[in-house]
Amino acid sequence: MTTITFDTLKFANTLKAAGVPSAQAEAEAVALSEVLEVNLRDLVTKEDMHRDMRDLEQRLVIKLGALIAVAIGIVAALVKLF
Repeated sequence: MTTITFDTLKFANTLKAAGVPSAQAEAEAVALSEVLEVNLRDLVTKEDMHRDMRDLEQRLVIKLGALIAVAIGIVAALVKLF
């Protein structure tokens, strides 16, 4: 899984430079870091997408094969009938 680093010190210093009080800037940096950590943990990766697409492709091939088999059976039954 890809990790994304969040520089809380740089973020807090940027807020302080913009005039945000020191304690508030540090608290916001910690809070944002925690939110990013929780949300990025469940982030879908390309590998997850490829696996899902392979599963979907396999199910589609099976269903299409079954549909073709049923269609051939119907055509064969109709040929025998007429």
